[in-house]
Amino acid sequence: MDDDDGWLSPAQQRAWRHWVALGTALPARLTRQLQEESGLSLADYDVLVALSEAPDARLRVGDLAAAAGWERSRLSHHLRRMGGRDLVAREECADDGRGAWAVLTPTGRDALDRAAPGHVRSVRELVFADLDEAELAVLERVLRGVLERTRG
Repeated sequence: MDDDDGWLSPAQQRAWRHWVALGTALPARLTRQLQEESGLSLADYDVLVALSEAPDARLRVGDLAAAAGWERSRLSHHLRRMGGRDLVAREECADDGRGAWAVLTPTGRDALDRAAPGHVRSVRELVFADLDEAELAVLERVLRGVLERTRG
């Protein structure tokens, strides 16, 4: 098969189907682990991590949405739910009346600190357990390349 016949090669088809199945199975498994051990969703965890890594544990809502790959409206709804659990706070930007900050609260920091060890353990077991250093380097290169092309 050549690239112009409209179909994936058999090897591409197998890899693609694994990729698609993984896109559903891995987040579901990580969400289940987080829910069971910490009461957080994977989306909660991702927001908390992004805020914890930001200067002063705060990000503009628009920047957080872009980093997460979410629409602003989806993030705003999610932040409202997280705010109801005191995981994050929303603060207006003093220099821009239209903008807002998402801020990690002490409760959110504690939740992240409690959730992180179990989440890291699951990621290691599910993703990295069977990879040697050379395979890990290939995986990182492949994922980086796909991600760069999707942002392209």
